Amino acid sequence: MRTTRSRILTLHRTLVATLLLFAAPALVFAAWPERPIRLVVPFAPGGGTDLIARTLAAGISKDLGQQVIVDNKPGGGTVIGTDAVAKSAPDGYTIVIATFAHAVNPSLLPKLPYATDKAFVPITLIGKGPNVLVVRTDSPFTSVRDVLAAAKANPGKLTYASQGNGTSAHMAGEMFTNLAKVEMTHVPYRGAGPAMTDLIGGQVDMLFGTAAAVAAHVESGKLRAIGVTGAAPSEALKGVPAIVDTVPGFVVESWYGLYAPAGTPAEVITRLNAAARKAARLPEFAKRVEQEGLVVIASEPAELDRFVRAEEARWRKLVQENAIKAD
Repeated sequence: MRTTRSRILTLHRTLVATLLLFAAPALVFAAWPERPIRLVVPFAPGGGTDLIARTLAAGISKDLGQQVIVDNKPGGGTVIGTDAVAKSAPDGYTIVIATFAHAVNPSLLPKLPYATDKAFVPITLIGKGPNVLVVRTDSPFTSVRDVLAAAKANPGKLTYASQGNGTSAHMAGEMFTNLAKVEMTHVPYRGAGPAMTDLIGGQVDMLFGTAAAVAAHVESGKLRAIGVTGAAPSEALKGVPAIVDTVPGFVVESWYGLYAPAGTPAEVITRLNAAARKAARLPEFAKRVEQEGLVVIASEPAELDRFVRAEEARWRKLVQENAIKAD
């Protein structure tokens, strides 16, 4: 009898221990997040990506009940900040806002410190929008044709800024010079903010900036928009023609997405996705970004993965065909 009872007790304990073993992760995930979440922006403060991240972070914070802290880590064409996230614990407490450079860097910078397709797990594609070619309001250039004429007359003399190597502003300039068959000099910065400062100050001639980064300066009269990089004019930038009308084949889109380190639990990704999508659909977020040309998508994780893989293939082809190098 004692032996039977002992066996039953042992079996009961084993069963309880097994149930607890499987229940423990669920209990941990149910409690997540228990502390603030760090959202890494791989650019300096003041640019379009920083603006998008801070606006989105406020909405995610409200939904999750924990503060989402924006951490600017500029440099290396977004590599420094992105690498910091790739090497972070996969617990959902460190995420990164990825941009155009995330899809271009694998072909532009073959010796990345991380494998882009293996180091991250997608959360959501926030939105997409065109870049805008801007010059100072006292610039002699009032159209894309003016820029082309000056570039052809003075090869290599005109300069265009970007928020870093491999960013949409950089690659838009590369595509522009290649398709138009002109020479201009690329000047990379550690973010859109510093690039904008030097453009306004007269240190560089132009910038293919994101709509989010340049809108306020265009509205204030410090900069003049002379072309958009989309396939058609933008509703948010009425009266500004598409560059493709002057330079056939020229189409470049900026985009914003969220990633977490590979290995982050699926339950956490699901909660982050839901919170980010909800934040991106808040009236204050939509109003802030849509007036600057960004179309909110707020996708499931799989859509971000498919989109970025297609973008990476597209830009790898351009980089290889035109022997584009990081400056």
